[in-house]
Amino acid sequence: MIGFTYSPPDAAPVILYEDHDLVFVDKPSGLLSVPGRGPEKTDCMIARLARLYPDILLVHRLDLDTSGVMVFARTPAAQRHLGQQFETRKTRKHYIARVAGHVDGTEGRVDLPLIVDWPNRPLQKVCHDTGRPAQTDWKLIRHEDGASRLRLMPVTGRSHQLRVHMLAMGHVILGDPLYATGDALAYPRLMLHAQSLRLNHPETGHGMTINAPVPF
Repeated sequence: MIGFTYSPPDAAPVILYEDHDLVFVDKPSGLLSVPGRGPEKTDCMIARLARLYPDILLVHRLDLDTSGVMVFARTPAAQRHLGQQFETRKTRKHYIARVAGHVDGTEGRVDLPLIVDWPNRPLQKVCHDTGRPAQTDWKLIRHEDGASRLRLMPVTGRSHQLRVHMLAMGHVILGDPLYATGDALAYPRLMLHAQSLRLNHPETGHGMTINAPVPF
């Protein structure tokens, strides 16, 4: 992003759940999941967690601008097990988004293939010829003042999937520094939050759902 300066929030990591196999955290908007390019982008979620848990291991990522639930592993076996759950779509992720305008209908599915917009990377775009399959289910929570609050349930996990799918619907996510324009950009942050993550514990196999309160 032209003119972008990385200035992550200072707050200590919010631990939602921990045991000897894994750690769930609530990542704030504005903090990278992993280090970015350059020494000014070494501060990130996994680096902060490593000060508390020297054995911490990456499982998945959230965009810089997205807040909400992330899970990290604490053993290589747990990392493999959790990674397989993400790869085989056995996890369940629910996001809350505020989007521009009043969405018609109460629920639906966006089924549009995505590919990197190479001249404008990291932006993504819809491409029916060479894009990778991508599906997002959505449900209307309520209409708000000139906006709609939605629950988004990604079926696939493509880069910027929720952001581009909402844009393609004609209802860009408010505050999106990459895809929003005009009044939709005039918000202090991206209005997208990973509210809940459901998966099976890597040791016991028991299902567990961890939630993070929506900050907007």
